[in-house]
Amino acid sequence: MGVRMWRVRRKKAESASLGSEAGMRAAYREFGGELLGFARNQLGDPQLAEEVVQEVFLRAWRASDSFDNRRGSLRTWLYAIARNAIVDARRRREIRPAVAPAEEAERDKAAAGVDPYDQLLARIELREALDRLTPEHREVIIEVYFLGRTCADVADELGIPASSARSRLYHGIRALRGILDENGWLAP
Repeated sequence: MGVRMWRVRRKKAESASLGSEAGMRAAYREFGGELLGFARNQLGDPQLAEEVVQEVFLRAWRASDSFDNRRGSLRTWLYAIARNAIVDARRRREIRPAVAPAEEAERDKAAAGVDPYDQLLARIELREALDRLTPEHREVIIEVYFLGRTCADVADELGIPASSARSRLYHGIRALRGILDENGWLAP
């Protein structure tokens, strides 16, 4: 009985006119779930898959007069539309810039609330503290912490062993902490 009901329901969905609201509802009830599963498997994103299924039925409704059940079944026609919609969704996703993680968004919001004059003052004070360090310590700290280089890269550039660069970094940071603490920068 279950198989027979499935076939009867499928024939009703295929025989209904896609140009009518009732026909589109029947087609959606019949094929919406499996198209959603297909889109999820292809895209790996449930929300994007739901958008694709909506797009499939929108395209099907707009092109309903081009559907000919003598050339193929409604299911086949909808899957062809779905494949095209999935390709379009992938292309849009590749073009769209990546969304910033929530932590970065919060940090940006917090930074937006900071007074630019306070930021300028902090930079000046940090620059003055760095100037009080020995040139060897200052150079390694700037290269590693502010320019994002590794100790090994800095050591190669300076022609010193990597262990010496790490030692300069360690002792330079300790000296910088002392200077910043002296100026009241560090919390007790």
